[in-house]
Amino acid sequence: MDSYDFRFFATEAARRPKSRFGPTVSLEHFLQRGKVLSLWRRVLRDTRRIGDLQTRAETRKMARDEFELNRNVKDISQIKYLISTGKSQWDATERYIDGL
Repeated sequence: MDSYDFRFFATEAARRPKSRFGPTVSLEHFLQRGKVLSLWRRVLRDTRRIGDLQTRAETRKMARDEFELNRNVKDISQIKYLISTGKSQWDATERYIDGL
C-alpha cells in the first residue's frame, strides 16, 4: 500500500460519527468508574436494612447527593481519594445502621 491509502483511512476515521455514548475514557477511568458503581450498589444494598422508610429514603438521598456532587471529577487521584473517603464514611454509617 502506498501512503495515499493510509491517508484515506485517517480521513474516514475523522468522518466517522462520534460515539453516542460520549467520549472514550482511559482504562484507569474505566476501572475507577467500576469501583464507584460498586460503592453505590453497596450503599443501596445496605440501606435496605434500615427499618424506618423515611430514614432509609433520607440516607439514600444523602448518599446520592454526595455522588452527584462529585460526578464531574476527572482527576484520577481525586477520584481515588473520593472512593476511599466514601468507603470510610459508609463504614461508619453502616456501624450506625447495625446499631439501630
